[in-house]
Amino acid sequence: MPALSETERVAWLKLARTPTIGPVAFAGLLARFGSAAAAIEAAPRLTRRAGGALSIPAAADIHRELDALEKLGGRMLLSCDAEYPHGLAVLEAPPPILAVIGHPHILRRETVAIVGARNASALGRKLTQILAADLGKAGLVVASGLARGIDAAAHEASLQSGTCAVVAGGVDIVYPPENAVLYDKIKAQGVIVSEMPLGQPPKAQHFPRRNRIISGLSRGVIVIEAAEGSGSLITANFALEQNREVFAVPGSPLDPRAKGTNRLLRQGAILTESADDILAVLAPMIGGDFGEPPRTTDPPPADEISDADAAKLTATIEEALGPAPVAVDELIRLTDVPPGVVLSILLELECAGKITRHYGNKISWS
Repeated sequence: MPALSETERVAWLKLARTPTIGPVAFAGLLARFGSAAAAIEAAPRLTRRAGGALSIPAAADIHRELDALEKLGGRMLLSCDAEYPHGLAVLEAPPPILAVIGHPHILRRETVAIVGARNASALGRKLTQILAADLGKAGLVVASGLARGIDAAAHEASLQSGTCAVVAGGVDIVYPPENAVLYDKIKAQGVIVSEMPLGQPPKAQHFPRRNRIISGLSRGVIVIEAAEGSGSLITANFALEQNREVFAVPGSPLDPRAKGTNRLLRQGAILTESADDILAVLAPMIGGDFGEPPRTTDPPPADEISDADAAKLTATIEEALGPAPVAVDELIRLTDVPPGVVLSILLELECAGKITRHYGNKISWS
């Protein structure tokens, strides 16, 4: 893609910072209308048709954020920029923008993720440090989520070789507070990344989006101590969706922190005891292209749907939705509506704030 004009860059940022427009909706609007400026012009009408209203930030708000980020020594990367991380760029719906503090060139290097329990055992933290240090010596950047426990141990051990912290709030927000010293070290020696606005405190719904970035940046995800239902397993699920490798460290059946990792092993994750286990799998991939994940949806239709048809189809889809997440493919089957039309209606409902997207290409009523 050719370099964007300054006007289009601001429009891109305005669209990405619109509260109800996530990566999937952003990609859908861009595919449908061809540019961020055209999408901003058309999206309010689509949103009104779905019974909502967009809150598009003003250009002045965008410039204020850019100025504040620059004062912190950071910059904004758009998913169309040449400096944008390769692994994220090939995703079906990459984060449209990334706020970056530290050394952005690290994002262009080969990366592996290490995630795991916040309440990690002493042995779990020690193994994490060994793996992170050995992977760093092999030339890999280590990505994690700056949480306590396994994440913190992974960052500490890879500061010298290259580490990337992906955070769930704004890049200027230190969370958890006890990692303030580590945050400063990563800012000075590594890179800190977020798709959230500056000043945004982390919220529960932001962590899956953070986890998707961690896995997307990486050739593979290593899970060390993860209870059932933990965020680390969400990261592993994203890795599988993105055609990344999943590695898991086995643990005692008596330790709840091993339940998730042992289940990953039963499901085919690569048993990991040392960095050699990881490098043996990743070595043939290093330097190659990232394989694109299998597409789970068809692109939205180019033709417009009439307001009357949209109202009828929206009612059909609304009736089929509930608070429990349902796969988009299942929704298409239940409603017997053409896939492209369903995706178009879902795009309008998401812009209107009526639906919530979940990992696994699932949606629910907001």
